[in-house]
Amino acid sequence: MVQLAQSIPIIVIDVQVAFNDPSWGRRNNYDAENKISKLIHSWRENKRPVIFVQHVSEKEESVFYKQGDMVQFKEEAQPEDGEVVIRKSVNSAFIGTDLLDRLKAMNCERVVIVGLTTNHCVETTTRMAGNYGFSPILVEDACATFDRHGLDGTNFTAEQIHEMTLVNLNEEFAEIVTTEQLLRQFSTP
Repeated sequence: MVQLAQSIPIIVIDVQVAFNDPSWGRRNNYDAENKISKLIHSWRENKRPVIFVQHVSEKEESVFYKQGDMVQFKEEAQPEDGEVVIRKSVNSAFIGTDLLDRLKAMNCERVVIVGLTTNHCVETTTRMAGNYGFSPILVEDACATFDRHGLDGTNFTAEQIHEMTLVNLNEEFAEIVTTEQLLRQFSTP
């Protein structure tokens, strides 16, 4: 089970208003933001580092346009003064940012990852965190994704995509836990 040292940061990926846009379609786990909020609150209470990742685009037509209203963080995941906000323009929070340097400076051996969407930025960042040796902990019920169509037109539900992403990441790239499993670790001496 997860061992939580004081220096383990939680990385909150792309919990932004842009994902409320109807163009994304149907999603799974509508409780993800509440779970994320609960984890952020616990991290702050325990004086552990919270790192927010924000996807931004230079393209005005993008829902992530850097000067648009939808690029903002959702209410459940608002950074507080002094907390780190990493801005990225690709799927990985490590590419084109100082996240790797920050994590190395913190001397952390593990990271906790939550956010949107499971099979895009969360998965890509988790894989890279694993490859960099940070032994990621991915919180399965603090992530969500959307339905997608396969190359042959087959519809894959958000639940199927979410589950397959977790299966692909489990043990090789990350330890997969639930919010409650992770929070229970705080009460263990």
